[in-house]
Amino acid sequence: MLKINPTRLLNDLNHLRTFGATGPGVVRLSLSATDMTARRWLVDRMRDAGLDASIDGVGTVFGRSRNAGPALLIGSHTDTQPTGGWLDGALGVIYGIEIARALAECEETKHLAVDVASWIDEEGTFSGFLGSRSFVGDNVDDAIGHARDREGVLLADALAQAGIADAPRVRIDEARHKAYLEPHIEQGGRLEAGGKSLGVVTTIVGIRELALRFTGQRNHAGTTPMAIRRDAGAALVAFIARMDDAFKQLADADTVWTVGRIELDPGSFSVVPGRADMYLQFRDADPARLDAMERALATLIDAFNAENSVHVEVSTSEPPEQPVVMNSALQTHLADAAEALAPGQWERMPSGASHDAQVIAHHVPACMLFVPSIGGVSHDFIEDTDEAHIVLGCEVAARAAASILHELNRHS
Repeated sequence: MLKINPTRLLNDLNHLRTFGATGPGVVRLSLSATDMTARRWLVDRMRDAGLDASIDGVGTVFGRSRNAGPALLIGSHTDTQPTGGWLDGALGVIYGIEIARALAECEETKHLAVDVASWIDEEGTFSGFLGSRSFVGDNVDDAIGHARDREGVLLADALAQAGIADAPRVRIDEARHKAYLEPHIEQGGRLEAGGKSLGVVTTIVGIRELALRFTGQRNHAGTTPMAIRRDAGAALVAFIARMDDAFKQLADADTVWTVGRIELDPGSFSVVPGRADMYLQFRDADPARLDAMERALATLIDAFNAENSVHVEVSTSEPPEQPVVMNSALQTHLADAAEALAPGQWERMPSGASHDAQVIAHHVPACMLFVPSIGGVSHDFIEDTDEAHIVLGCEVAARAAASILHELNRHS
């Protein structure tokens, strides 16, 4: 009977946590010395699990089962944010290793092929989703030649310093890789608030990122009467209130929008701001709603410019990301496993965060499984998940993995 080893699972997760441990969190930025030490440890753990493992030419750790395909690829990332949590990404990689071991230890599943990946730079220290993009054949050479971290280090130099610049890059094997599973912490509070233990991801949301510039007239804060001011900062604040009202008319329970940064020029107590910039992001699983929000924003800008002496212009801050739907058949395998092991304790839900799965899904059928985040906190040192949920999530993922592979073998 297929059975994971909870003690082994938790020991591996906690050992990985020691690489870059900072208080309760982890600092393990892509291609840092700490990250490379962790990646070499992952190679050893994958080899111990019976996988042929190595670090590729961009930094991805890849473990390949010696069994013939079709193969299920299980992966996530082990790099962190500058002030990161210990489970973000790491959970999925260690799940993959544990599932590979559990399948090998069970007579009924020891012939099945699970490959495991720890993708490099999901968090974008140099170039977001570098490992998964390289894996599916995207051209990452431009990023390698030009991308820099926040300290100004060139990605090409970081790869050379890590000693992997000349290593082969792992590539998708479409004849072998027939499905992708990415287990992950939720990074939000929906599961906890609903008293659920598991989430089967339906869609990874799309993202729009825009920059709005408000242009008025810089002037003396003491001598310029309010009635004749062209205050770009005040105009920005007033606009946000209108935007919130408009977006609320279009939103459902999972729609989110954030003004993540505001900059005033010159930013002095004694000067009326002549320019104000705001950086807006909104996310939703429905591409039609994203388009509607963008149209509503354009309408607001036109009306605002017609009514005010401060002028607003909008530009694209980052290229738009379209929603990515997870494969329905793979969702069913996860849902069936969740209901078998935790009846009534799971739900279908979108992912409000981006993941490597959205890159892989364009080439291989993909699915994701969530476990709850305590307090809904992630990307912070206090990020955590109850051990019981960690173990349950791995049990469900393992059961689903076996089911997926049995079906793939029946049809191969």
